[in-house]
Amino acid sequence: MLKVWNMTLVILTYLLAIFGTFLTRSGVIASVHAFAQSSLGTYFLLYLAGALVVAVVLLIKRLPQLRSDHRLESVLSRESSFLFNNLFLVGIMFVVLWGTLFPVLSEAVRGVKISVAAPFFNQVNVPLGLALLFLSGVCPLIAWRKTSARNLRRQFLYPLTLAFIATAVLYTAGIRHIMALIALAICLFASGTIVLEFYRGTRAHRRARRGTVVQAFLTLIRRNRRRYGGYIIHFGVVLIFVGITGSSAYQIEQGLVLHPGASAAVGTYTLQYEQLTSAIQPTYEGVIATLQVSRHGRRLTTLYPEKRLYFAQNQPTTEVALRTSLFDDLYVILAGFDSSGVATFKVFVNPLLLWLWIGGLVMVMGTIIALWPERSAARPWRRRGPVPVGTISAPKVSV
Repeated sequence: MLKVWNMTLVILTYLLAIFGTFLTRSGVIASVHAFAQSSLGTYFLLYLAGALVVAVVLLIKRLPQLRSDHRLESVLSRESSFLFNNLFLVGIMFVVLWGTLFPVLSEAVRGVKISVAAPFFNQVNVPLGLALLFLSGVCPLIAWRKTSARNLRRQFLYPLTLAFIATAVLYTAGIRHIMALIALAICLFASGTIVLEFYRGTRAHRRARRGTVVQAFLTLIRRNRRRYGGYIIHFGVVLIFVGITGSSAYQIEQGLVLHPGASAAVGTYTLQYEQLTSAIQPTYEGVIATLQVSRHGRRLTTLYPEKRLYFAQNQPTTEVALRTSLFDDLYVILAGFDSSGVATFKVFVNPLLLWLWIGGLVMVMGTIIALWPERSAARPWRRRGPVPVGTISAPKVSV
C-alpha cells in the first residue's frame, strides 16, 4: 500500500538534502561555516536538477509496478495512522522549507529581505509536533484495516483516564501554561498506551509459560523485536517531548551584575559571586569567575564560568559553566568584567532538558533491539563427503 507515496518521500528526502547543501555552499543563505561561499553551488544545482529529472522519469515509467494492491478501508485504522503521520511530517517539512526560502524570495521579488524568526516555526510546528506525538500513542493500540467503536473504548479508556487525572494534578500543582499542559497530557497518554501494550503482552506470556514477570517481559521483546523495539522508540520520543516542553515553556533567562561577595536569586537557585582569577596557559589567557550555587539554603556546587583569549586568533571565547540534573540545567556565562572585579553574568535555567538526552538514548536502545538479527532456524544436519558403505542402517519400524 502507498508504494508511489513512499517512493515520492524517498526521492524528496534525498533531493532536499542536496538542496540544503546547495543553499549554504552557494552563499544564497548565510552559513556559520567558513567554507559556505564557493563555486561548488553551481555544481550542486546542476546535480539536483539531473537527479530530479531521472527520479521523476523512473517513477513515471514504473508506475504500473508501484500500484497498490490494497486500499484504505477505514479512517480509524493503523494504516490511516501511518498516512496521517506522513502528512504531518510533510507539513513540518514544508513549514521549514518555506521559512528558510521566504527571506530569499522576498528579497528577490520586492528588494526587501524579511527575516523569519523562531516564533514563526514554533507557531506552526508545535501543533503538528503534538499531533505526531498523539499518533505515536494511538498507533500501537489501533487495529489494522478497521477499528470498531467498542475496540476504541476498550483500548483507550485507561490511557485517557490516566492523562486526564495526571493533567488535573499538574494543574493543581501550579502548571498553568496551556501548551505545556496539553503537551504533558499527550505525553502521559502516549506513555500509557505503550505501557499498556507491554503489560498485556507480558501477562499473556506469563500465563502461557508460568515464568516470572522479568522472564516473560524479556521473552516478549526477544520474540517480537521489531514491534516492541518500535514501542521503545516511541517512548524515547515521548521523553524528548517532555524535555522540549519543560525547557521551552519554563526557561528562565536572567542577566546579573555582581560585585565580589554579592549574591542573586535566579529561579530557585541562589548564586553567590566570590572572585575573579586569571589563568595563563601556553595557548590562551583566561579569566575565571567563582560562583557558589545553593538552593533553599543548601549548597549544591561551585561553578567556574570563564572568558578566554587565544593568542593565535586574538578573539575572545566563552566557556560555559553547567550544572545538570534530572529536573533542570543551570547555565552560567561570564559575559564581561572590569578591573574592580565587577562581573556581568548571563544565567539560564532550562527545566527537564536532560530528558532530551535520555530520550535519545532510549531511541538508540529501541533501534538496536528492532534491528538485532533474529536467530536463524536450525537446519537439518548433513554429513559432508561420501558416506562409507555399511554405515546406513534401515529405519526401525514398530507396529
